[in-house]
Amino acid sequence: MAKAIMIQGTMSNAGKSLISAGLCRVFAQDGYRVAPFKSQNMALNSYITDEGLEMGRAQVVQAEACGIKPSVLMNPILLKPTTDMGSQVIVRGEVMGNMRAMDYYRHKREYIPVIRECYQQLANEYDIIVIEGAGSPAEINLKDDDIVNMGMAEIADADVLLVGDIDRGGVFAQLIGTIILLEPNERERIKGIVINKFRGDKKILEPGLDMLEERAGKPVLGVVPYADVHIEDEDSLAESLMAREEVGKLDIAVIRLPKISNFTDFQALALEPMVSVRYVNSPSELGNPDMVILPGTKNTIADLKWLRESGLENRIKRLADRGTLIYGICGGYQMLGNGICDDVGAEGEKQKVSGMGLLPVSTSFVGEKTRSQITCKVGMINGAYEHLSGCDISGYEIHMGVSYVDDNAGGAFVEGRAAATGWYRDNVCGTYIHGVFDSESIRRSLIELLCERKGIDCDKVMETSYEEYKEAQYDKLADIIRESLDMRAIYNMLGL
Repeated sequence: MAKAIMIQGTMSNAGKSLISAGLCRVFAQDGYRVAPFKSQNMALNSYITDEGLEMGRAQVVQAEACGIKPSVLMNPILLKPTTDMGSQVIVRGEVMGNMRAMDYYRHKREYIPVIRECYQQLANEYDIIVIEGAGSPAEINLKDDDIVNMGMAEIADADVLLVGDIDRGGVFAQLIGTIILLEPNERERIKGIVINKFRGDKKILEPGLDMLEERAGKPVLGVVPYADVHIEDEDSLAESLMAREEVGKLDIAVIRLPKISNFTDFQALALEPMVSVRYVNSPSELGNPDMVILPGTKNTIADLKWLRESGLENRIKRLADRGTLIYGICGGYQMLGNGICDDVGAEGEKQKVSGMGLLPVSTSFVGEKTRSQITCKVGMINGAYEHLSGCDISGYEIHMGVSYVDDNAGGAFVEGRAAATGWYRDNVCGTYIHGVFDSESIRRSLIELLCERKGIDCDKVMETSYEEYKEAQYDKLADIIRESLDMRAIYNMLGL
């Protein structure tokens, strides 16, 4: 049976995912077979496994840090918010349907056997399981039916590291207050405290650490600095979504839709030295970029209506008329077409809406979600996107809609596939493929295209592949974890 260690936080965005990924890498470097686990994840960033099953991207990142393939066993329950009051519930990679929050909380204990089974399967295969909690273990209104923090720690019989975010202030109150609100048996599980995102001289912090240990009754096992590592962020709290300024020679504006999903699609682009990827949610912020991207969304129709009401739709259409490159992914692709029909109530009420009319395609929602990995090539394209012809693509599809061609203006974006995968017309293009810019050939070709259109030299692109870059970042994170945490104490917690 695997040894288990659990990372819990005082609040969302305390850095649990990053600390977990770092520990995964350290254990893997030290020769252990290690896997990540999170019983319940709430996020709009998801991934499709080789088997066509859906899971949260945070555990995909952690699996990469472990050097293993992602599996839905690592994230048995995924909640994808559809409204402020409800989510799509995905269990072991399969959609169970939409539930209001209160309905889910009433029934979530029914998923404990699934969680236990998935965890047990991993524990039989690996030496160490790094378990990530969610939010805070001290949410006293939710503790009775907890399946993701101390409830999960009990299932796995795991010792806990409690992480606090000092960057936001009040870290001592966060940590001590969390411990005070726990039951005695839950407090006993906490074997150490970690302060995360520290900036400055640690000596200034040391008097506070002594008092923290005294008041909390727990040892401080490390102070992790604000890490300059580029690893995918988990959710909408991600700092990347706050980017507003143009700093590179090439300006790419991503529309920050209210229900934006899979914004990790743009991570590789944002790392390119010549490129600025900024997120905008008003016409005044949009300006005159070199390219506009409409990203994926968990609620295409609602976000299309928001785009219309905000004035961004008209602004994007004017840019398209002037020749600016417009690109849509998944829900963004659907918005670019002539219309969307939801006769099955996939996004709530049954309704039909007109699209932006920039691509000659229409979309109908169906009851079953398309989930698949895809490896293909860009077709032979005429017009503004001609530079991308023949580029290799590797990514995945995850969507409820099926798109059809209304007329033959333009052509299929993917070689040998029709509008069901993607379509282009002149300077407007859309596809259902997530992760398209992770592919080195298409990313470099796009940068060369934008430079050519802007009349500038394409003088600097990423020197390594995105996969190689990510591997280097995981190693860098592991170095920070080793330097910052008492790894001897952590191995003692594991009995190793």
